Amino acid sequence: MILIDGHNLVPKIKGLSLSMEDDEMALIQILSEYTRLTRKKLEVYFDKAPIDKSGTRKFGFITAHFVREGSTADEAIIQRIRKMGRKARNVKVISSDQHILRQVQACQAETLTSDLFAKEIEKVLASSPGGGKPDPQKMSDLEIENWLNLFKNNNSQKD
Repeated sequence: MILIDGHNLVPKIKGLSLSMEDDEMALIQILSEYTRLTRKKLEVYFDKAPIDKSGTRKFGFITAHFVREGSTADEAIIQRIRKMGRKARNVKVISSDQHILRQVQACQAETLTSDLFAKEIEKVLASSPGGGKPDPQKMSDLEIENWLNLFKNNNSQKD
C-alpha cells in the first residue's frame, strides 16, 4: 500500500498546480490511471478541507482522505502509520516533508520523495498503450458512479 501527501505531490506532477480550483480531483484522476495500470492500492491525504467536504471517499483502488481544517494531512498520515504497528513495514509513504518522512521511517515504513514518485507515475503512464490518458472503457462501474456523484454534488453546491 502507498500513502500519499496529496498537496505535496500536486506541484510535482506536470500540468497540475496547487492554484487550480480542483487540484485534488485532477490528482486523483491521474492516480486512478496509475492504479489501473499498476494495481497498487493508494491512500491520498489532502488537508484544509472545509468541514462540509471533509471525510473519506473511495475512487477504485484509491481511498482519498479530505482532512478537515484545523488538522493536517501530515498528522493524519503519521497517525495512520503508527496505528499499523508492524504492518507499517509494508507501506510506502510519499512526501517531501522531512518531518513526515522521519516520523514514518521511525515506524519502519518505506519512504519516497514526491519528486521521485511523480517520475514513477510519469514513467508508468508513458509506457501504457494510451500514453497515460484514462480509458473510460476501462473504468469500473464504481469509479464512474463516484465521478458522477462528485460532479453532481459540486454542481448542486454552486447553485
